[in-house]
Amino acid sequence: MGKMIFFWFRRDLRLDDNVGLANALQTGLPVQPLFIFDKNILDKLENREDRRVAFIHHSLKKLNLELIEKGGGLLVKHGTPQLVWEELLENHEVEAVYTNHDYEPYAIKRDEQIRQFLSAKGVRVETFKDQVVFEKLEVAKDDGKPYTVFTPYSRKWKDLYARSGASVMPVKINSFDNLQKRNAEEIITLAELGFEEVSGGFPSLEWDPSLVKQYSDQRDYPAVNGTSKLGVHLRFGTVGIRRLVASAGVLNGTFLNELIWREFYQMILWNFPQVGLGKSFKPAYDFIPWRNDEKDFEKWCLGKTGYPIVDAGMRELNATGYMHNRVRMIVASFLTKHLLIDWRWGEAYFAGTLLDFDLAANNGGWQWAAGSGCDAAPYFRVFNPKLQTEKFDAKLEYIRKWVPELNSFDYPAPMVVHELARKRCLETYASVLGKQD
Repeated sequence: MGKMIFFWFRRDLRLDDNVGLANALQTGLPVQPLFIFDKNILDKLENREDRRVAFIHHSLKKLNLELIEKGGGLLVKHGTPQLVWEELLENHEVEAVYTNHDYEPYAIKRDEQIRQFLSAKGVRVETFKDQVVFEKLEVAKDDGKPYTVFTPYSRKWKDLYARSGASVMPVKINSFDNLQKRNAEEIITLAELGFEEVSGGFPSLEWDPSLVKQYSDQRDYPAVNGTSKLGVHLRFGTVGIRRLVASAGVLNGTFLNELIWREFYQMILWNFPQVGLGKSFKPAYDFIPWRNDEKDFEKWCLGKTGYPIVDAGMRELNATGYMHNRVRMIVASFLTKHLLIDWRWGEAYFAGTLLDFDLAANNGGWQWAAGSGCDAAPYFRVFNPKLQTEKFDAKLEYIRKWVPELNSFDYPAPMVVHELARKRCLETYASVLGKQD
């Protein structure tokens, strides 16, 4: 068969603007695209109707058809990466493996293990920056240290972007001629993976420029279709970040800032990996004596707290795998501040239910809400769900959609009184942190 290159898809499920794939195709050797359904990850998932697995599978079917049209095809394997690569090396003469960087703790460990294995077999491994515009310490303080506050980070990010020219523009692949020729075949089914199809479909990749233009004005109102819902596409790389940034920067500065927040949290995770391993960014917060009442937590999970905006958000999440970003902040503040339940419980629940779950952003958001993260709201800032409702869902349109029994005897009374919960929260936090954050 002769020597070949494998391109290993992970968080980059697209042909357009894919840095690693573009570099693989430029080698002149036959390129075989590959995706591995990683048993180390899948075996930990409890829900057989996991929306993320279904989304990945849906995206891979589309990717396979695109590759078949170009004369190739996608090889999809199910197993632990180590065993899959052992099998591939037995059956193919592999010159090199090309892939894109991943920054999460498990991914770093996996990639180092595979790199060592492949290198020992004489197989070169080439990895590339793809899922972010700037990574690691590319945007750093003048002394070379990482930023821990967003605003100066974003200023430096924008300045660097303006000066970077072609290196931050979308990557164009001019030819797919040296894709490895394959007989067209169906990829592994969800059932063969041990999962089931999900209902409801997925957010569209077609985003409306007029929506993005109005993003600043509409993004905080959950009843309005004012957000792009591109989170899942960014998470799994079905859209290229460079193409999105190039468009967003022209259309709406607030939308661009949200993309920069994503990179900020990726940078934080890389430079402070302990936050991805259950540690507070501010170590003192690891000593807060959380109540961690399991019955209270269950009410929060089910959307039965008696606070309509909180309940609407949790029910939307449970039903769709999505929650409006403003409401994410409200429900996270409620869990950590009103109920004094450890932010890690909420982070884990979101990790199991959010379609667009991303470790860096999820961790950053939860630690922001709890006050324990970098650039977080001070601990004495406690969202008032009633005021948030009056401000962002005054006509109760969002709430009534998800809490139809509102104002009936079936709807529960508030599980805590806001003023008392706030007082308890401040006293608990202050007992550890003192009077100042």
